[in-house]
Amino acid sequence: MAAAISRWKMSRLPADARLDAPGLIGPNAILQLLPVVEQAYGAGRAGAMLKRARIAAVPDGEHMIPEGDAARLHRLLRVQDPERAPGLAAEAGRRTADYILAHRIPKFPQMVLKLLPAPLAARGLSRAIARHAWTFAGSGSFRVVDPWTFEIAHNPMISGEHSNLPICHWHAAVFERLYQALVCRRSMCVETQCGAQDDSDICRFEIFRNAG
Repeated sequence: MAAAISRWKMSRLPADARLDAPGLIGPNAILQLLPVVEQAYGAGRAGAMLKRARIAAVPDGEHMIPEGDAARLHRLLRVQDPERAPGLAAEAGRRTADYILAHRIPKFPQMVLKLLPAPLAARGLSRAIARHAWTFAGSGSFRVVDPWTFEIAHNPMISGEHSNLPICHWHAAVFERLYQALVCRRSMCVETQCGAQDDSDICRFEIFRNAG
């Protein structure tokens, strides 16, 4: 089974859509946030936020998008509603992971991962995440520290922001949901260091397995 994991790859956007150039990120950074915002505030405010974030059209889901568009929308949410923004971004992250599970990761590899012991499943999933880091890291530099720890240097989704607390709730929720579904249902992802907090410009995400 481990050999099967090493051979599989997530389904990808069309080749002409996956441009390996700086400044592009997966469309779900916007597409999964919009319905959450609309549900929370209504279609009118969601439309107004798109306009204020200078997003001319909703992504079609078939192509990579400018990472600046996604960053402006997420930042705008944090500015306009700092209390609810973490929860709304996390919900968008969970929906992003659900989309990946439904459309990007083939069913057989998912089944294999679920059958493996958690350490082996984590190793296989972390490698797959690294191969497809362009979907959520954009022009940032993604690194697997170990199967339970990831880092994004120069994370474009928080570029230029400053905060006393970690703010990458969307990223953490994506990782958490994937690990809950494929490695251990008690997984929890915590951003233990955020590039918005200090001068290191490193966002660090650690996945823990809760007891019980």
